[in-house]
Amino acid sequence: MFNERKAAQMAAFFLGQPPERKMPHLKLMKLLYLSDREAVRVFGWPISGDRLVSMPHGPVLSQTLNLMDGDVESQPGGWEELISDKENHELSLRQPLDAAALDELAPAEIEVLKAVWDKFGAMDKWEIRDWTHHHCAEWKDPKGSSFPIQYDALARAVGFDDASAKELAAQIQAEQEIDHLFATL
Repeated sequence: MFNERKAAQMAAFFLGQPPERKMPHLKLMKLLYLSDREAVRVFGWPISGDRLVSMPHGPVLSQTLNLMDGDVESQPGGWEELISDKENHELSLRQPLDAAALDELAPAEIEVLKAVWDKFGAMDKWEIRDWTHHHCAEWKDPKGSSFPIQYDALARAVGFDDASAKELAAQIQAEQEIDHLFATL
């Protein structure tokens, strides 16, 4: 379910917004997380398909964080094609953004990214981090550690009732299991 190219294109979208040319990785991660969160609210499905995790600085997309930090190798055509290595806790585009490079993102997903940018783009890394601490009910302080955020908790936090939240989480888990099965073939 996780799509590295899509996550990279989400990051490229934000890094390509004027006046941005580089951005603190903390701010970029929060924008990416909030985009998946908003997509769940609007569509009932995340954009990146990444695993959600509570960490001390707030909620994160787990595999995307590993790519940002250089902890995993990028796939061909993935993260490293669009996004520079982290330097001084900042990331940037490898080259100016061409809208055609966002070919993994549907127009409706780009609209979600635009809405997130309009709401949070002017915040600095600490303001957006603090916002997630106070407004993302699915995030729980891991006290220096980390633990998964369940999709049903996220769904409830963005307005789904209990039954719908459980159904959404079951659908996402089933999709992840199918993806895992195909990845092992």
